Amino acid sequence: MILKRLFVLFLTCLCTRMAVAQNRATDFKFAFISDTHVGSATGAEDLRRVVKDINADTSLKFVVHTGDVTEFGADAELELAKQILDSLNKPYYVIPGNHDANWSESGANSFRTVFGKETFAFNYGGYLFLATGSGPNMRMGPGQIPREEIVWLDSVLKEVKNEKQPIVFLNHYPLDSGLNNWYEAIDLLKKHDIQLILDGHWHRNAKLNTEGIPAIVGRSTLRAKDSIGGYNIVHFRDSIATFAIRIPGVKTDAPWAAITLRDHYFGRDTTSYPRPSYAVNEDYPMVKTRWQYKDKSDIGTGIISYENLLITTNTNGSLFALDKKHGRLKWTFRTGGKIYSTPAVGDDKIVVASTDKNIYCVDAATGQPVWKYTTEKPNVACPLIVHDKVYIGGSDGHFRAFNLNTGQLLWDYPEVKGFVVDKPLLYNNKVYFGCWANDFYALDTATGELAWKWNNGSGNRMYSPAACWPVAANNRIFIVAPDRVMTVFNAENGRVIWRKGNPDWKVRESMGLSSDSALIYTKTMQGELCGFSTTSDTMQLAWHPDVQLGYEICPTPIVEKNNIVYLPTGSGLVVAVSRQSGKVLWKYKVSNGLVNGILPLNDHTVIVSTMDGKITCLQPVGYNQPAGGSIQATLPRPRSVK
Repeated sequence: MILKRLFVLFLTCLCTRMAVAQNRATDFKFAFISDTHVGSATGAEDLRRVVKDINADTSLKFVVHTGDVTEFGADAELELAKQILDSLNKPYYVIPGNHDANWSESGANSFRTVFGKETFAFNYGGYLFLATGSGPNMRMGPGQIPREEIVWLDSVLKEVKNEKQPIVFLNHYPLDSGLNNWYEAIDLLKKHDIQLILDGHWHRNAKLNTEGIPAIVGRSTLRAKDSIGGYNIVHFRDSIATFAIRIPGVKTDAPWAAITLRDHYFGRDTTSYPRPSYAVNEDYPMVKTRWQYKDKSDIGTGIISYENLLITTNTNGSLFALDKKHGRLKWTFRTGGKIYSTPAVGDDKIVVASTDKNIYCVDAATGQPVWKYTTEKPNVACPLIVHDKVYIGGSDGHFRAFNLNTGQLLWDYPEVKGFVVDKPLLYNNKVYFGCWANDFYALDTATGELAWKWNNGSGNRMYSPAACWPVAANNRIFIVAPDRVMTVFNAENGRVIWRKGNPDWKVRESMGLSSDSALIYTKTMQGELCGFSTTSDTMQLAWHPDVQLGYEICPTPIVEKNNIVYLPTGSGLVVAVSRQSGKVLWKYKVSNGLVNGILPLNDHTVIVSTMDGKITCLQPVGYNQPAGGSIQATLPRPRSVK
């Protein structure tokens, strides 16, 4: 009897081993597509051709799409892409990329609404396929896997009980330093049997080594300079994955890459590979972190101050308050959608816009609701409160003014062509703002009537003057845009006083105004801080401290308080510069995420929010700000930029 039981146990183990071996040796193919950019000139047509070709191939078991589904993240583009992909006769799995998130009129909500989710996990042929989306979400900067998706990935991997479960991971960006939190995903994956990574974003095929893990970057379905686009056919067979380009209706090329499917990372070591350096903090020991609050979601907005509270938002749909002394959570107000709107405070009330299509007003001390206004589309713009009036743009083609205390609509300008994301500027009885349709507007603050409108003439929505917060001085309005040009208007009539770009100073959306209104601060793509004259009739460089940031596209406004200029970056670094001498006072790296807002409460308390869900209270102490002397005495002589 005992021998019989042992024999049965032996057969069971043998069958299990055979089943595992058979499972691992499964022969299957799938389609790997990426960067379809529906909404671009040929995006929809190229995708339809690819879908038709995939449908005709019965050997393909499923389809994976590694992001940039659309060109501009617009609702209509997402719905069209879904319609085309739904015509597939086999399962498909899709994640968002930077084009689906950075310019999204819905605040990156519509992707989840249209496709059901922003991540995926499924098993096939013994392999666990896991994917997270990535991109700069609503804020131009380095790519980032959203904080909530890192949390999701961690939770899914913790449920993997079998140490030998082979995993294939997919993400839009390659997992390198182009993604500011690449190491968070890698460190989680290395605890398991990670065998392959699939990426997009580059629009070309490439074979990479990602810290010892093989990775394949897949081509775009777009035709580019060819007459027909294409995609990759992936074949898993006998622990080998091959990749071959398929030109729809024409041919399948010989495999251009082959990967051995095995556990490619032994020892689970992460110390042998580069990680973000915080060594700069050792160079400025006078700056300390007093406290840091870490959210489970992204924080895509700035911070505001109200009495003893700091108030901000997250992409979990919460408006929340922390106490200034300890960073402890004091109250939370939940909305039904992600928030990318920096709140505003006035008369003991907080106003914020949510992507659940509502504009909310809550009590600043308690977070209790006061009023709300429902719009036609999600809202991603920042409100402005002046006296008892609220000014805010929408994604529904409207710009509105409300009574702060009652929520009564005072006026509505309904002819904005693109959606609004910036914080408007009120100056000389006009309210100024840009939109993602190349237009910049000036409205009468009393009536909402159009005073003037300007278009940059580019025809490319991505060059719109939409993300910068305009500033004003000397009856002039100043803006910078992704076209790398600064434009200066006559505030009254919109006449362009000067409009300049320069290869030496590729200005982007980050800007600010000096406290004496003499300088417009801008940050360039080369990582330089420039101050241009507000009175000159041309682009005159008047201030140019040596900050040496490297490549920079973070759009967060530059702030000056008490003659200290605070500079945000895309890598979590904050730089403080003396307005008088132009000397760097200190630098401090709070995280590796994009800086969304800098709020100096005083010289020795600076609050910083970063996209990776951190609110940090910095205490710069024990330094003396250089005093005396004019700008021109310590810096290069001002010159005109031609």
